[in-house]
Amino acid sequence: MKKLNGKFFRQANIAIVSTFIILSSCTPKAGSSKNDTGEVQDSTNLQAEEPAKAEVLDTLAYNQKLLALANGDTTGRWPVKSKVYPLPGAILPFKRVVAYYGNLYSKNMGILGEYPPAEVWKRLNEEVAAWTKADSTTPVQPAIHYIAAVAQGIPMKDGSYTMRMPESQIDSALSIAKMGNAIVFLDLQVGHSNVQQEVPRLEKYLKKPQVNLGIDPEFSMKDGSKPGRKIGTMNADDINFCSEYLAKVVKENNLPPKILIVHRFTQGMIRNYQDIKLRPEVQIVMNMDGWGEPVLKRSTYKLYIRKEPVQFTGFKLFYKNDLKKAPHVMLTPDDLLKLQPQPIYIQYQ
Repeated sequence: MKKLNGKFFRQANIAIVSTFIILSSCTPKAGSSKNDTGEVQDSTNLQAEEPAKAEVLDTLAYNQKLLALANGDTTGRWPVKSKVYPLPGAILPFKRVVAYYGNLYSKNMGILGEYPPAEVWKRLNEEVAAWTKADSTTPVQPAIHYIAAVAQGIPMKDGSYTMRMPESQIDSALSIAKMGNAIVFLDLQVGHSNVQQEVPRLEKYLKKPQVNLGIDPEFSMKDGSKPGRKIGTMNADDINFCSEYLAKVVKENNLPPKILIVHRFTQGMIRNYQDIKLRPEVQIVMNMDGWGEPVLKRSTYKLYIRKEPVQFTGFKLFYKNDLKKAPHVMLTPDDLLKLQPQPIYIQYQ
């Protein structure tokens, strides 16, 4: 991701993966996983795999939590005014999701590809502990956010400019998640394709209660540009298609609500935000996805996330890129809890 004229751009996702190495160490047998010592442990009853669904939603607690997340906001935008309540079993806003992001083929796209699973979990557990300490009122739900379709600088055989990860790699990401009772996000960089074509490809996984969806407008090249040359865009229709599709999967499979993450760090990345529809089956998070010094990240959050409310907010932190410019520090949990509204989804790359 690179910065240009004071705005955020993502760095070098646009590289062809020339060698596919299946991470066998990341793929325990079905129903088991390896702990940090390498021992195989049963994971068939993990809570993230089979979350308990409450019979009714506590709407009073839900409203109180939304008010707390608004954090004293006086603009009138937060909490978002809506008569739509989620189905029972909703994660947000009762838990804060803390996610590790990346792709298992690449060390340059996030922490998931940099370290073996045991080390990933050691580091993620440290972040979970830090957030638990910073906000003891909100339990933390760990997550693995895996890029399941990666935008490319050259076209694939179908002309899509997106490389779809093989099921073996997605299965590896799910196996890593099982190690720590995490939920999963499968992220799409659609390139010259679109969400209407790409989301249904993941239905096998979206039917699982612990699997959710992420979409990245930065690499949605509606004007035919090559990914990485300019920032792409999605509109309300794209987001509504995703939420409608997820809602169908939830209803047909009697699942708890899904979470839909939408990345954003510029004005143009999302068109017609006010037309985004809320549904009981889907919880939408607008995720501030940009790197830079703290003042720039706060400004971007205020301009494009706080100012154009949808439902919930997220914030992305970069272990390397956020340190490139003075004061060479990452924002801390305490820093982010001062934002209005407070983000309920935190992503580390």
